[in-house]
Amino acid sequence: MSDAVGRELPGLDTFPGLVLALTALSGELPAALVSRLPASDTYKEYAVKQLKRDNLLRTFYRNGVRGLRLTTNAKRLLVECWPDQFLPYLSGSSETNQLKSEVVRRLRLHRMAEVLVTMLNADVSVLPWEKPALFAPTPPAGLTALDRPAYYSSREVKELGAQAVKIRGSRSTGVLLAGGNIFAVYNTGPGQMKWENRAEMRLKALLEMELCQTRLPAQFKRTKQAAIVFASDMEQMPPLIGVGVDKRQSCFVLTSEFEPFCYLPSDHHGEVILQLLCAPGERAVLDGILQKGFKPPRPGWIIENDAIDGDTAVLFAYTCDMPRIRRFYAALEKMDWTGTLFCFDFQADAIRQVCGRRVDIQCIDFDAYERSVFLSPENS
Repeated sequence: MSDAVGRELPGLDTFPGLVLALTALSGELPAALVSRLPASDTYKEYAVKQLKRDNLLRTFYRNGVRGLRLTTNAKRLLVECWPDQFLPYLSGSSETNQLKSEVVRRLRLHRMAEVLVTMLNADVSVLPWEKPALFAPTPPAGLTALDRPAYYSSREVKELGAQAVKIRGSRSTGVLLAGGNIFAVYNTGPGQMKWENRAEMRLKALLEMELCQTRLPAQFKRTKQAAIVFASDMEQMPPLIGVGVDKRQSCFVLTSEFEPFCYLPSDHHGEVILQLLCAPGERAVLDGILQKGFKPPRPGWIIENDAIDGDTAVLFAYTCDMPRIRRFYAALEKMDWTGTLFCFDFQADAIRQVCGRRVDIQCIDFDAYERSVFLSPENS
């Protein structure tokens, strides 16, 4: 990289460089999303203003939707400096280069950007140059098991080439690989997403063939695929389970193909739970704390359970696994029993709409949990 170019562009390891990189990968970064990136509020505001003064970033506002886009100058410099990283995103007719003004297309870009930032804040690898090119038409030589969680956007998955035609129509924003788990990822935003079961089953079949059988069989051969759906807040969770909607409508949890199928808000709450999903050991610690004072779980019982309180089933639902919550309350209804469910306090109202009075909801104080994790010896 020449000295002249180096003075015009911030390094990718800086906050301004991160903003440029995320904008390049997303096409358009929601302006409000900058507040969730790691840095002080004062510095973030200053850095974005400076990027605009340097003719690297601009605001695009239309139809009430505000986003940040790269300038032509920024695209040119990024490609000149780092062609391997940015040429696929900032050249030709790629969606991230030939941006549209239609609000539906822009909101799709925004939902994908929201997932990128959530993954980034949960310490998941999201930048393409920081992880193996797993979905390249020809897999990298010597490909080994991933040693940390990695998120591959739907654009990266489509690098498979002709094979990617099979997943046309899928609403997935990408795929999260964490340990031995595969999560198809969705983002329904503030409204309902139309669920096309056949398209999502084609995605599942493609991941089974490419990841479990061909590219990383040692890590994923026996993996049962799961899913995560992000949303603006907890309000979309009850409708996705079928509460308050026409039962003929297609709901996410009515498919049995993805287990678990977890619902996470696109905010700091969702980031923390995402970290739990990526770290089975941390979940085991929390489960151990919640199990104190209860009898051990009863495997194979008619009602799913993580512990037993006398003769009452107890479910730990803090990851908001929708099919599991649905089976729990449906079994209680069938048996005319009551049960106990543990969740984080911010999830309680939504889960209460699903389970009604038959389930006694016990809340975990999210702030207290986060403080205890942060202050634990393992994390200090």
